[in-house]
Amino acid sequence: MLRQTITNTSRALRSTVRAGAQRQLARPQFIQSPIAAAARTVAPRARWYSAEAETKSGEEKAAEETEEVKLKKQLEAKEAEVRDWKDKYLRSVADFRNLQDRTARDMKAARDFAIQKFAKDLVDSVDNFDRALTMVPEEKLKSEEKSAHLQDLVNLYEGLKMTENILLETLKKHGLERFDPHGLPFNPNEHEATFMTPMQDKEHNTVFHTQQKGFKLNGRVLRPAKVGVVKNK
Repeated sequence: MLRQTITNTSRALRSTVRAGAQRQLARPQFIQSPIAAAARTVAPRARWYSAEAETKSGEEKAAEETEEVKLKKQLEAKEAEVRDWKDKYLRSVADFRNLQDRTARDMKAARDFAIQKFAKDLVDSVDNFDRALTMVPEEKLKSEEKSAHLQDLVNLYEGLKMTENILLETLKKHGLERFDPHGLPFNPNEHEATFMTPMQDKEHNTVFHTQQKGFKLNGRVLRPAKVGVVKNK
């Protein structure tokens, strides 16, 4: 009886030891290594940080795009302002050059025609020289036999003619020039027709007589010539 009890007890102890050993052998199969545990612990956190980084990157990208659009608009506005100022500058330069040209023309006209009033008064004196010279008959000037009085008249005529020539040359240097349209076609811009008459031996609308010679000041008619014109039609 005692032997049987001891035997049963031994069997129970062996079973208990055997079960404990089996449990100890089976337990490592379910124990995770520290690296795996750390990986399992870190993995969700890594996924969480990655989503946050992606969200943050998207926000930064959107902010950068917004900033880029803003900079483009500012650049376009500055370029438009530059074009506007360039246009204003070119207009100002053009206006200034036009002003310079207009001022130069006005100054030149002022210089060229500053003596216009004086010249108008002076042409009367030149006309008097011309009238005095035309009063001397041409046959007396060409006469071969000259008395003392006739020689004095010729000398006076030559002196007046020389003085007239010097005066006309001086006036010409200052832009005042006399013109005689005799034999030229009638020009209403330069001639004043005092009378017209038919003449078969001359062309129509031709100046055949100069009653008063004309004057030009720097190319502009100061006084038109008074003429007689042929009218055959």
